[in-house]
Amino acid sequence: MTGAQNFRSTGYSLNVSWNFSAMDKIGKYEIIKELGSGATSTVYLALDPFSNQQVAIKRFNVNAQQDANLAKAQRRLMMTEASLAGTLSHPHIVKIFDAVLDGAEDYLVMEYVEGETLERHAEIDHLLPLNTVAEIIYKCCKALEYAQHQGVIHRDIKPANILLCGQYDIKISDFGSALLTSRQTTQISGVGSPAYMSPEQIQEKALTCQTDIYSLGVTMYKMLAGKLPFDAGNNYSLIYQIMNIEPPPVSAYRPETPPELDAIVQRAMQKDLSQRYQTWDEFAQDLVNFFSRNVADHAEKIFDTEKFEALSSLGFFRNFSDVELWEVLRLSQWRKAQQDERIISEGEEGHSFFILASGTVKVLKQGRLLSVLHKGDCFGEMAHLSEHESTRSTDVVAKTETTLIEICPDVLEKSSTGCRYQFDRSFLRMLAKRLTVSNTRISYLLNDQENAGGIN
Repeated sequence: MTGAQNFRSTGYSLNVSWNFSAMDKIGKYEIIKELGSGATSTVYLALDPFSNQQVAIKRFNVNAQQDANLAKAQRRLMMTEASLAGTLSHPHIVKIFDAVLDGAEDYLVMEYVEGETLERHAEIDHLLPLNTVAEIIYKCCKALEYAQHQGVIHRDIKPANILLCGQYDIKISDFGSALLTSRQTTQISGVGSPAYMSPEQIQEKALTCQTDIYSLGVTMYKMLAGKLPFDAGNNYSLIYQIMNIEPPPVSAYRPETPPELDAIVQRAMQKDLSQRYQTWDEFAQDLVNFFSRNVADHAEKIFDTEKFEALSSLGFFRNFSDVELWEVLRLSQWRKAQQDERIISEGEEGHSFFILASGTVKVLKQGRLLSVLHKGDCFGEMAHLSEHESTRSTDVVAKTETTLIEICPDVLEKSSTGCRYQFDRSFLRMLAKRLTVSNTRISYLLNDQENAGGIN
């Protein structure tokens, strides 16, 4: 196989050529082609013969370094990334499946992601819409919050380390510079990309999640404005500006940027830690507020940011982890129904069930009102729970404008064991609640009949 192409995956982008007369191997993995290379590693697309799935393999070549101290530091970074194999399992983080570090053959086996880094979309002639940037940054916040809970601070957040999959999905890659707060080991200082470093990172102070918050703020600035917040000719000038100068707002370069986004970027990049976002949730919530004030009421599309926040607020999903909520978001269909719109018709065939993300619906039997369901309630689930019954037994009509989460049982069956388990728990909790309500109603009816009989 011969050819040449520009590949962007797992954070590497390079024009490469390959010429494999026979299938090469790294360990058990069959090499398909080279994807790209850097100073100390080369990335290949490979096939895992046991799972029959494509993976990306990062093969290290630390020994190529002439400087012994630099080679030692590179090996430490390599070992840091390898130590995270199987640790970070989040839909917006590139998974590391396996690591081999025996000196003779050093490599990582990672999830293969088809897509490109955000570098191109941080250039002035390829900028993404404001809403898309806000959604991407929101997903980064949730992914890095998850990493923080696992005791990991990335320390090198920048567009080159964020992969764009499709139009809106992202995956954060390259945790070689990560600080592992849960481990009692000496960490390498001075790692990262100077333009995206926080003031405390430059000063080599103790780091928290706020250093990644700063770096993500710079990333957001670059993706909105198409240029870095500090224009410096050398690293000395850059460091001085990071430590002492306030950058112009994004709107100075992109006038259509609303004040809310300007404020979010500025707070994320505050030099004073007390003025910067203290947590990822604060950062994410400001992005949610931006959507609610500027996007939600004016768009037919329901953004993932709105979906995730809606799922997080519903009692039905209260025991779901963030990772499971992202899975629900991927397997569900979302739509809005107008007042008096019929959602389900009695007697029709159907297996899907619905959860109300917002609004109110009426449940009717032969035109008679049975119940009114509100935000967080579920309906249509009996066709799923009975497994064989697919004929709807009631009408469901929107009483107000509603947002519906529709889930097909066939799709749910393909989800993770943990996700299905949480659905089963929620269904049991919901059925128990309905049974309690029904028993209470029956008790009232019997009591009324007894009282009526006594009067007669």
